Amino acid sequence: MTVHTLDTGLFKLDGGAMFGVVPKSMWQKLNPPDENNMCTWAMRCLLVEDGGRLVLVDNGIGNKQDAKFRGYFYLHGNDTLEQSLRRLGYAAADVTDVFLTHLHFDHCGGSVVRTPDGKLELAFPNATYWSNQAHWDWAVTPNPREKASFLKENIQPIQESGHLRFIDPTAGVPDALPSLRDIVFADGHTEKMMLPVFHYQGRTLVFAADLLPSAGHVPLPYVMAYDMRPLVTMDEKQRLLRRAADENWVLVLEHDPQTECITVQHTEKGVRVAESFRLAEL
Repeated sequence: MTVHTLDTGLFKLDGGAMFGVVPKSMWQKLNPPDENNMCTWAMRCLLVEDGGRLVLVDNGIGNKQDAKFRGYFYLHGNDTLEQSLRRLGYAAADVTDVFLTHLHFDHCGGSVVRTPDGKLELAFPNATYWSNQAHWDWAVTPNPREKASFLKENIQPIQESGHLRFIDPTAGVPDALPSLRDIVFADGHTEKMMLPVFHYQGRTLVFAADLLPSAGHVPLPYVMAYDMRPLVTMDEKQRLLRRAADENWVLVLEHDPQTECITVQHTEKGVRVAESFRLAEL
């Protein structure tokens, strides 16, 4: 099995929203904001080569949104998902599985493309798309606070395609996804977000999604204002980080613009970053 990180581009989000109750005087040292208080974030994905399967974990915002939408989030950078796949010798048609940690637009927008005649179709026509029933129901009937993150054009075409399958949280990893060792379900950020766990290069590798967006979010109070249940996030993050420190896990960071992977360690101040590195360095 080989695991790659894929860069799909950069976007900006309000620094206060990303760091919640933490004062700007503290978080601005971690990710300096621009004159509009916006910070740059990555949309990093994973590509897992395992035998005859090619598993894509999340896929960024995509490119079908209009200029008004793109202007809200200042999409920039030279990388796209298509280019990142091509650099590894793959095309969208080669992907066999798309594992969606959750259905917020910056994680699943690349699932669906708009054709020149305006139709919506799957970006990965030969892939099975994986979610879970509880999160899917949460996304298609969203609460008012989270509604803007769940875009119909990212979600409905997947269901209508017949390519959607649900993972049962009580049944373990599906046989169809043998590269996964485990799945961590988290409810603080959104209902039943899924964090895939792999055994790779003799290490436990966890794609942290929005439970741990960046290395700057390791201290427990650093919780996004976007989270639906921030106290639950703190508890879930504490359990993940303690185990990661105890067992020397590698945590892959989806949104950190500089750092791909970290390990963590116990300190007098709590769990903190031990090492930072690129996944290819494992």
